[in-house]
Amino acid sequence: MQHAQNQYVIKISCPATSGIVASVTSFLADNGCYISEMAQFDDEISGTFFMRAVFRFNAGFVGDIDAIRQGFVDVAGKFDMNWELHDAAKPMRVLLMVSKFDHCLSDLLYRHQKGELHMQITAVVSNHLDLRPMAEREGIRFIYLPVTKETKAQQEAELMKIVDETQTDLVVLARYMQILSDNLCKQLSGRAINIHHSFLPGFKGAKPYHQAFERGVKLIGATAHYVTSDLDEGPIIEQEVQRVDHNYAPDDLVAVGRDTETVALSKAVKYHLEHRVFLNHDKTVIFR
Repeated sequence: MQHAQNQYVIKISCPATSGIVASVTSFLADNGCYISEMAQFDDEISGTFFMRAVFRFNAGFVGDIDAIRQGFVDVAGKFDMNWELHDAAKPMRVLLMVSKFDHCLSDLLYRHQKGELHMQITAVVSNHLDLRPMAEREGIRFIYLPVTKETKAQQEAELMKIVDETQTDLVVLARYMQILSDNLCKQLSGRAINIHHSFLPGFKGAKPYHQAFERGVKLIGATAHYVTSDLDEGPIIEQEVQRVDHNYAPDDLVAVGRDTETVALSKAVKYHLEHRVFLNHDKTVIFR
């Protein structure tokens, strides 16, 4: 999606009924807007309707986005909508969390530098000092918050203080190797993304790729999901998978895993930055 000036994104979810699309598009047209992209989905199981539209003001029309925002309240009320209106030109403010593994951080920084990820990085937070040089080389604030059993609550409170002070919109756990408390997960609900290795069967604990080697897996992958108190079981945003075989040594599987993790995470972050993701109970609706 182009991040041009005078371009806006509206996200809508509401109980499914007739007349929603007509009301939204008519409202935008009557207010001098041109819809350049639109997608919709009717979840017949939950009875919920989802819609995302990208629009801009017509050439020569003096538009007022605040008037659009205020005027849409009546449309939203008619259909009991949950809705958001975003300026596509405004980058989302993102805080990155890491531990010692650098591949996801490196990939996100590279894509950001190349203009693929429309975001403003507010800080890199870590429980280790290993990746400090990588962050500071890019001129990004690095914050060291070491975590122990005794200091976990205090450091999580400090993290939320940083999130609030920097007006961070999204937190990305780019291989941050600490389990977040239930309280912190609730505070970051819908605005924190994690990356996790994916295997069939699943392997938990230390060295999952070595466990996978011992079991002779044929597929490995990665899952990017929203953070919830259910460890690694939050609503899935993106998954990547790659076929392997008996020729792959443990270090080869680790290398393949790094690739799948970076791809899945970067796609998930991009979808969120472009306001393409809707939470639908324990699942997501994504308009690619």
